[in-house]
Amino acid sequence: MENMTMTSHVDTCFDCAKACEECATACIEAGDTDSKGHDMTACIKLCRDCADICTLCGRLTARGSQFMKSFMAVCAEACEACAAECEKHASHFAHCKACAEACRKCAEECRQMAA
Repeated sequence: MENMTMTSHVDTCFDCAKACEECATACIEAGDTDSKGHDMTACIKLCRDCADICTLCGRLTARGSQFMKSFMAVCAEACEACAAECEKHASHFAHCKACAEACRKCAEECRQMAA
């Protein structure tokens, strides 16, 4: 794997983790439900899981771990689940929209890199 591609992927993973952390924090600060009464618990949980998984994926990629490619598949799965949940709230929360976009980008890259 080309070094520049790996560096870019590491950045994508960490950018996604950051978006997930920001989304989870904003959801927690807003309370357990959004303005339309939707329960935000699933969003918070998925964002927290996704942030941890993306961080580990980025770290494994940065060190060229023998496990990075198989872990990228797990990362893509987590990102897709998080994006799907955040998209439910994207029309009324900018942080959910940003998180969904970062997760979709990371999932796509992980799938390409793992292939």
